[in-house]
Amino acid sequence: MIIRAYEPRDLGSMIEVWNEVVEEGIAFPQEETLTMETGAEFFAAQSLAAVAEDETGAVVGLYILHPNNVGRCGHIANASYAVSAARRGGHIGEKLVTDSLARAKALGFRVLQFNAVVESNAGARHLYERLGFVPLGSIPGGFRHKDGRYETICPYYHLL
Repeated sequence: MIIRAYEPRDLGSMIEVWNEVVEEGIAFPQEETLTMETGAEFFAAQSLAAVAEDETGAVVGLYILHPNNVGRCGHIANASYAVSAARRGGHIGEKLVTDSLARAKALGFRVLQFNAVVESNAGARHLYERLGFVPLGSIPGGFRHKDGRYETICPYYHLL
C-alpha cells in the first residue's frame, strides 16, 4: 500500500469513499455528498489531499489536510480520514494518520487538531491516543446523528 497525493484520475474513487462515510452519518459532520464537480473543488481546496492505493492500484482510503483556523492560529492543521467500508480493519487508517502527521509537519504546521471525534468512534479514538494524540475533553451533544440523536464529541491534538 502506498499513500500519495491525489491526482485528478483518483476523484471518482475518492468521492465514492468520502460519500460512503458521509452517508453513514456517524463520523463526518457533512450532510451533503460530493458530486464530481463539488468533489473536484473540495479536494483541490485542501492544503493536501492524499489517497491510500492498494497493490491493485485501487483507492481504498484518503485524507484531507488543511488549516484549522486563520492568521495567528493558521499553524494548526485539521484533517479528516475516510476508509472504504470494505477495507476497514486493515490498518489503512493508521497509515493515513501517520502519513498526515509527517506531511503536516513538512507543510509547516506545528499542531494537528481534530475538532469533533464522535465519542462512540472507539476505533478512531484508540488509534489517535496510541499515536500520541492528546484528548482535550468533551463537548456534550456536539454531533447530531442522522436520526436526530446528539452525541458527545472529543477534540484531540498532536504536537508536530
